[in-house]
This record gives sequence, C-alpha cells and structure tokens, in this order.
Amino acid sequence: MAEKKAYTQAFTTGKYDKISGLLGKYDNVRRFWEDQVTGIYLRSFLNNVVENKRKRLERLRILDLGCGSGDGYDLIMGVTKKDPGIYEYVTATITDDMLKEYVGLDINVDLLRQAEEYYGNNPKMRFVEGDLSHGLPPVIFQDQPAFDFYFSSFGTLSHFHDEQCVQIISDICRHAPDYALLMGDWLGRYSYEWQDLWHHPPDQEYFMDYRISYLYPDEGQDDADIASFPLRLITKDEVVKTIEQASQQAGVEIRPLTFCDRSIFVGRHLDTGDYNKNCPKLRLPVNSLFESYQRTDLESLLVDYVPRQGFDHLNSFFELFFMSCNALVKYTISLLSEYDSEAEKLRSTPEVLPFYPDPLKEAMHNMQRVIEGVGGLKWGDVRANVIEPHLGYSLRRLEMDLQPGTGMGHSLIGIFEIRK
Repeated sequence: MAEKKAYTQAFTTGKYDKISGLLGKYDNVRRFWEDQVTGIYLRSFLNNVVENKRKRLERLRILDLGCGSGDGYDLIMGVTKKDPGIYEYVTATITDDMLKEYVGLDINVDLLRQAEEYYGNNPKMRFVEGDLSHGLPPVIFQDQPAFDFYFSSFGTLSHFHDEQCVQIISDICRHAPDYALLMGDWLGRYSYEWQDLWHHPPDQEYFMDYRISYLYPDEGQDDADIASFPLRLITKDEVVKTIEQASQQAGVEIRPLTFCDRSIFVGRHLDTGDYNKNCPKLRLPVNSLFESYQRTDLESLLVDYVPRQGFDHLNSFFELFFMSCNALVKYTISLLSEYDSEAEKLRSTPEVLPFYPDPLKEAMHNMQRVIEGVGGLKWGDVRANVIEPHLGYSLRRLEMDLQPGTGMGHSLIGIFEIRK
C-alpha cells in the first residue's frame, strides 16, 4: 500500500520523531494550535462522558483508530476541562485515575513499534495491528469489550472510500455500549492549501495525491524520493451523508454534535505550495510566534489572498478570514510601534473600526491590554516570550470563531454521540 510505504519512509528518516519547535511533524503549531483546537471543540462532550463514568464509579476505555505512533493519546490526555484560570493546577479532562485503558490500532508496524518505544512502560496503553479497510478488524470487534470513546485524528478517515467509512462507523455503533462518543477526522475539501483541486464536483468522491513533502526542508525536496498516497477531500454534507448511512445500516442513532475546520491559517501544505503556488509560507513564522526568545518578523504573517475565478462563495470566506487576520497583525505592529518603553504606556491607540467582525474587535482589544500590561517588564524578552505567543493564540481564536465547519481547513473534524 502507498500509505504504508509513505509512513514507513517518514519513520525510517526520523521525520516522525517527537521533535518540537520550529520544524518537524511535532512543531509548535501542531502542539500549541492544531491539537489545542481539537481539544477545545471536544472538551465539553468529553467532560460529559467522564462525569457520567465517574458517577457510575467506572473508568473510560478509549480506542484510537489509526493511532500511528500514539499521537492521539497525547491529544486526548491534553484536553482541558475549560479555559483554565490562573489558579488551577489540574486542568485535564481525563485524569490518570479516570483512564481504564487506551488501545491504539494501526496497520503500520513501524509506527506501532515507535509507539511501543514511547509508551510501552504505561500499563494502561496497548497497541495492536489491524486493517480498517473492511471495517473494525476482529482484533477489536471480536476480541475487545466496548469503548466509551472511539476517535480518529489527523485525517485517518480520509484513507477510505465512502462505503468503507460507512462500514467502519456502523461497526463502531454495533461494538459500542449504550452510549459512546465518536470523533472522526477527514481532510477538508476546500482548504486554501489545495485551491488547485477545488474544481472537482462535490457530489462525487475525490481523492487527492497527498505528498508528505512538508516533512522535508525546501532545499532537500528535489533530491528526496517523497512518497505519496491517495487521501479523500470531503465536505460537511458528505460526512453527514456517511453518518446517516452508517446509522441506518447499524440500526443505531448517531447524532452530530459539532463540526470544525482545523488549520485554515496554518495548514501543512501552505508552505509547500504543492497544490497552490500562491500559498503564503505561514507555518514557520507562526511556529516562531510560539518559540521562546525568538522574535518574529510580523510582516511575514500578512497574507495576499489570491482568489480563484468561479468560486465566489469560497473567495468571500477566505478574503474576510485572511483580511481579518491581516488587520490583527497590522494592529499589533502599530501597538508595538506606539509603545513608549520609558513612560510604559502607548503614545496613541490605533483605531478599531465598528464594522469589523466581533471576534476581530475582541482580539484587538485583548492585544492592546496585553501590550499595555506587560510592555514595561524588564526581565526576559517580553515581546518574544509574552506578546508574540499571545498574537499566535489570538490568530488561533480568529480561526475558530470565523470558520464555518464545512471543509475549509486542512482537516474537518466531526464529533458525534452514539445512542442505543
């Protein structure tokens, strides 16, 4: 399989090692933006499951579909109960005492071996080999008791055709207890990253030729034998249709709870330009926002959106989104230029226009408060360590508040409840 070859290639070159910072699969954007966004959308529903189990004096069993090297475990255990205040110490939704077992399922033995290296000492974690292309494999469906939370992440379900997804989800419904939570993750059909592919009819399945070129530095791509494999691009309407078919096939109610577009501003292939030569290279400067003691050229965050003719509704969304992000970045630059370090106050305040979207106005007001509050600190690099990370979180919040949840980002996440 092309997928196994590609992931094995990444594994053998060390590209899937748990590196953090400016580059690599586990960069700052992945840790502080993408995983956090997933957790924020998931938290209220996962909180309910945890509390219901706690009241019944029971603990959670979790199944990670397409677990790779165990990324989903970090994601799920990093979900917080709420936006924490400054006093709380324990903020996790799933504390260690509430986890009974995490089971990771994947077809790639190299990634499973890596998962064992990372997590093999945790007695609550197990990793098993299995193929999802025909539904839940016997190693799960026949050999495992029901789980409370079934989830996939990082585009796992985009590996499968519609009828395969229907089978996987209907099998989950049959395997699940009377109540369970399900999270699915697909690639969004209308990401700006692959604007060149927008023209494919939305009423037909479409699989892109997905290259993992983002793992390689620009200067090494020409020499690298970069593997590729087919991944499906999808819209919310297509997901809803799949869920309805799976519900009918299993005879079990599946209720959509929420959808979210993840990584509109920072998708992996914005930097490669593999599917849209007009993409801005945003990943590195956004990674820099979250890097301690490293200042970012904020001008590098500005986006000159290039529309595609014939897609007015998509162009309207992306123009508003990127212009809002640009306005926040320019506002921040103006605030920094107007801050008087000697007097420890702003000489003047840039205007916030009344017709701006409310999330943009809120982000601007908060940015002003942060700069006024911390600008006078004398220890450490306050711009690199406080102000720039806050700009990163503000841009993340804009992405969350302005996105429609219909397939506009790198990933489209759907969260559902299963009731019998």
